[in-house]
Amino acid sequence: MYLVTGATGNVGAELVRALAESGERVRAVSRSGRGEGLPAGVEAVASDLNRPESVRAALEGVRGLFLMPGYDGQRQILADARAAGVRRVVLLSGLSAGTGDRSNAVAGYLLAAEDDVRDSGLAWTIVRPTSFMTNALRLADGIREGDTVRVPFPDVRTTDIDPYDIAQVALRGLLSEEFAGRVLEVTGPEALLPADRVRILGEVLGRDLRAVGLEHEEARAEMEASGMPKSYVDAFSPSSSTAPSTNRWCFPRWSRSQVGRRAPSRSGHGHTRTRSSGYDRWRA
Repeated sequence: MYLVTGATGNVGAELVRALAESGERVRAVSRSGRGEGLPAGVEAVASDLNRPESVRAALEGVRGLFLMPGYDGQRQILADARAAGVRRVVLLSGLSAGTGDRSNAVAGYLLAAEDDVRDSGLAWTIVRPTSFMTNALRLADGIREGDTVRVPFPDVRTTDIDPYDIAQVALRGLLSEEFAGRVLEVTGPEALLPADRVRILGEVLGRDLRAVGLEHEEARAEMEASGMPKSYVDAFSPSSSTAPSTNRWCFPRWSRSQVGRRAPSRSGHGHTRTRSSGYDRWRA
């Protein structure tokens, strides 16, 4: 039995699917505990990672644990996991943890989670991905509204990765000892500017899209307006990663996988399919 926290998220949903396809028994933990959309045979459990007592019973009979970072209960959950006989844990961290900067709000909570995993007494693997390709879905509203797409940090290249690929790395970490005691930095295959991603999305969607870069203060204002805590806004400074690629999906291929062979136009015509988060939300 494998327990996946964040089971309805970008990476967690892919990992649940991968484990089930591998013939493993899976317990999918989310706050809602909803089973809709889960593969057949997967057990849905409602738990709150800030309340470790709500997770304790779900650890019964579990061999491997996939853990999300940044929750108040993570240290106790790890202690309960060890007491329940869990053998190994794979932590989803992030590339910014590699800076070692504990004064940065994002890197700080990731590093704290990594410390807890290392001190847990379990066999562990830490996965540090770069930003997700699914972040491009945040552009959906702008693309629905017109052909000019506002993007933050226009001069920053990022090596985005498909959550599917992150899940495949986590899968290997759970099912074998291959990556035990290792920190794995995983990235996408190419460093792209925001304008590159907008251009690719336009090609896939059959649209002539154009990126317009936001000034740094404009980007900060939009993040704060969305409800992001100021400490996290401060943490998002322009950076890029050129670490070696470990994935199979490039951004154009990921984009095409979201819309199928016929890309939806602004009028909403065309066939869509959902491999992960579908572009059906992009319809006019």
